[in-house]
Amino acid sequence: MTTELMLLPAAGSSGGVGFDLYQWGLNIWGAVGDGSALNHVVPQQIGSGSDWDKISAGNNFTIVIKTNGTLWACGFNNNGMLGDGTTISRSSPIQIGSLSNWSNIDSNFSHSLAIKTDGTLWAWGLGSSGELGDGTIINKSSPVQIGTLSDWAQLSAGSSHSLAIQTNGTLWAWGAGSSGRLGDNTVVSKSSPVQIGALSDWSQVSAGVAHSLAIKTNGTLWAWGRNFLGQLGDNTTDEKSSPVQIGSLSNWAQVSAGENYSLAVKTNGTLWAWGGNDTGKIGDGTVDNKSSPVQIGSLSNWAQVSAGNNHSSAVKTNGTLWAWGEGTSGQLGNGTLLNLSSPVQIGSLSNWSQTSVNSNFSLAKTTTGAIYSWGSGDRGQLGLNQGEFINSPVFVGSEYTSVGNGSGFTVAVKGDGSLWSWGQNNTGQRGTNNAVYTAVPVHVGGDTDWMQVSATNQSTYAIKTNGTLWAWAANTVGQLGDGTEINKSSPVQIGALSDWAQVSASQNACAAIKTNGTLWGWGANSGGIIGDNTTVSKSSPVQVGALSDWSQVSPGAAHVLAIKNNGTLWAWGANTNGRLGDGTVISKSSPIQIGALSNWSQVSAGASHSLAVKTDGTIWAWGLGSSGQLGLNDVIARSSPVQIGALSNWSQVSGKSTHSLAIKTNGTLWAWGANSLGQLGDGTTENKSSPVQIGSLSAWQSANSGSFSATSGALSE
Repeated sequence: MTTELMLLPAAGSSGGVGFDLYQWGLNIWGAVGDGSALNHVVPQQIGSGSDWDKISAGNNFTIVIKTNGTLWACGFNNNGMLGDGTTISRSSPIQIGSLSNWSNIDSNFSHSLAIKTDGTLWAWGLGSSGELGDGTIINKSSPVQIGTLSDWAQLSAGSSHSLAIQTNGTLWAWGAGSSGRLGDNTVVSKSSPVQIGALSDWSQVSAGVAHSLAIKTNGTLWAWGRNFLGQLGDNTTDEKSSPVQIGSLSNWAQVSAGENYSLAVKTNGTLWAWGGNDTGKIGDGTVDNKSSPVQIGSLSNWAQVSAGNNHSSAVKTNGTLWAWGEGTSGQLGNGTLLNLSSPVQIGSLSNWSQTSVNSNFSLAKTTTGAIYSWGSGDRGQLGLNQGEFINSPVFVGSEYTSVGNGSGFTVAVKGDGSLWSWGQNNTGQRGTNNAVYTAVPVHVGGDTDWMQVSATNQSTYAIKTNGTLWAWAANTVGQLGDGTEINKSSPVQIGALSDWAQVSASQNACAAIKTNGTLWGWGANSGGIIGDNTTVSKSSPVQVGALSDWSQVSPGAAHVLAIKNNGTLWAWGANTNGRLGDGTVISKSSPIQIGALSNWSQVSAGASHSLAVKTDGTIWAWGLGSSGQLGLNDVIARSSPVQIGALSNWSQVSGKSTHSLAIKTNGTLWAWGANSLGQLGDGTTENKSSPVQIGSLSAWQSANSGSFSATSGALSE
């Protein structure tokens, strides 16, 4: 294991809320999430959010659950251990799926286990030893359910085996069986959970690299598996293939199994350790192995411990954070790269609530919901978008209210009105007055009055709370609207007016509606996409017609859809494949009404297809269908609106490049169309020609439009 993680209560918190995130250790791939490539030897707070709930440090990767039940991950991903459906490493936290019902997690070498609020058990990552428990030895890059039971209560991921306890107190194990680590009195591997013994009095388990520890409801301590360094604690070095009691005491409260050593806390708050001690990870001031538990110091105020590969961390009842063992990657978080054979306090804070460590990095959470990380980040495990040592805690997390996805970049507005961006920046589309790429959110300027943002191919547009319109990045055909054709790498105001209400970007053009209901367009005008009855490009906004009854507008790659206040549907621009919906394939350079109905409520233009929702909750599509993006269960183009299915519970739709997203009134998210890059989010790369539900979450509020991206975005409660 290579990182550490800890959750610490946010300042001023009285508990019962989210946590700040801190990380430290190895960070070559940005696992700490602080935007640097430096390893950290002291905890770093990650991001600005205080809504982190559970943390787990794997081997060069990190898994976190937020207070809203969403699942997030960052770091190394060669075996799919992040669970995002890919094997692409991430140097800052990304959400895994769309569900918000995750309740508990644990990660180790290359796999992760999780329990949902409904009591179901899930696993992903490396599966070569059966450690996922799904009956196979195949890796999984997205969470898969283990069996059908919904009574799982507690779990622990080992190096290549897994342990779990059900609500009835029974103990189960699966994965590699060598050294007897499963505890079923064999050394045979199992790819599905098997019950260990017949008793139902188990309360807590912890899986190490090749040994296992457990506590029963009566407070007794048990161990089994590999024991060559005395890590079982039974005063021998003999392997055990079934649980053996460690001593006769019944006051054990919490246990944590490391690579080849063990840590435990008793009910009286004393700290104990045993096993391999080459780096001083036991913490008794020596580097001598111990084959039975020895008390660490004389204090009785220890609350929680976490054993990694070669270092340890703990939280005391007073909220202080402590660490010891190997420190060569900064994983101890004390500002040095030295090994320590006794616990030392990390910083001066006293609001730490949880810690998690792995090989050479650390995570910690505060009582306020902030998570920090530090140590080595060579695989991105710190979540800080950098890959070197971090020597102080760095914070991870943030919340956004408006997001625009362009081609390889994202711009977003936070709840405090600040503007952030990340990704590609070759034309200055991130607005940071340079062309520097970044893989983590970077603050754009110092203003806090941003309200809405829209991103296109290589340009960005935004409206402030005072109604002013701003734009930046690519401007080769006047698409920014500032009267020039010069690129801008930072926001420039478009005109002097302060009555803009809505802006929406096309590939090389833009459409906007003012507070008075008038419609405006500018930029490249091939196919008549501006709608001013010409095909002449405009480098400044021009009004489309004279009417002031427009309520919504959505540009695609070369066409535009719009709805008026009276609910009528209008379209203009290029009309190949019938994307305008007027029954023809003839382009139109000014708005034409589509049909005679007046019950349209929402529209979204994709690259070459169109989507719309009516007030009765039905959903309709037309235009190019070659990738199934129309959702009509075929790949045939349509030149007029066709209803998708027979349901009447759709609330919002979003057309992407060659795929589509939609939300139902019950808050569920659906997708269809092209999926070669996994853009549908259903865990596959197969195209879908009719809507498929994405996850089981029912709290989606909006799906992110953007006709030029192979990615998808959505906001949930």
